[in-house]
Amino acid sequence: MDNMNTMDFNQKIDVSLRASLEATPVERNASDDLSTGSSSDGFWNLIVLYTGSPQTLQNEFPSSSFTFLLGNYAIVKISEDDIPSLAAFPQVIYIERPRQLFFEIVSARQASCLSAIQENSSYGLTGKGILISVIDSGIDYAHPDFCNPDKTTRLVALWDQTILADPSAGRFAPAGYSQGTLFSPEQINAALQADTFEQRMELVPSTDVTGHGTHVAGIAAGNGRASGGLYRGIAPESSLLAVKLGSPDPKGFPNTIELMQAVDFSVRYAIEHTVPLVINLSFGNTYGSHSGVSHS
Repeated sequence: MDNMNTMDFNQKIDVSLRASLEATPVERNASDDLSTGSSSDGFWNLIVLYTGSPQTLQNEFPSSSFTFLLGNYAIVKISEDDIPSLAAFPQVIYIERPRQLFFEIVSARQASCLSAIQENSSYGLTGKGILISVIDSGIDYAHPDFCNPDKTTRLVALWDQTILADPSAGRFAPAGYSQGTLFSPEQINAALQADTFEQRMELVPSTDVTGHGTHVAGIAAGNGRASGGLYRGIAPESSLLAVKLGSPDPKGFPNTIELMQAVDFSVRYAIEHTVPLVINLSFGNTYGSHSGVSHS
């Protein structure tokens, strides 16, 4: 290690790799981060940025194993004792150890401190008693994250503006509106109990083709049942109201008429049932000021 400090690694070695090399074996083994890239046989798997010929690099370090990539990058398996020599080699520009990858939702939860809040039951911040309206591309109502432990739905209503009302089949638009079909929790529960997907679709044929609305609803209110509680949303105990926006042109996007009705329906529902309401809306357009200043 004195030799390493003398060379100061030529400033070529990544700071985190330097910290790992300077850590004691006990410290390194106790940290998943510090040990990333190292192996029990004294070798490291590292990322190298180099210049010149790959063959020259391989010839200089014959006991190391190189995988050469595009852009003058290489993956090298090298003995820890040889890392100072690799750093001192003129052809080497930079060396870093690999970094662990995580699902983005996990790192996002950690960064937002959401996990700590949800794990502390004394806060009571679960969304219980709150209604979240997701106005989007629909929702996969059969997804476990939108069902209670007894497999009944968490949705208080599903208004699919794309499905024509059919009174003969028990399908009606919401009272006061003329578009689409409103499905009740009872209808959704009956569909959830169907033996096959086809039978379920006969009862409640609402789907989320793009998956966007389902994804958004999961972030906002998924209860994590599909992942054993690992990937819960912001408000896992809230109730859900979903509106799948329709479009006057089957090949186009919804317009502000469909949107205004969806918002109006959500607000009216919350008032009628005296429940706090949060509306999640991911649709938008280029209408209005972009300066951040409202004009009267």
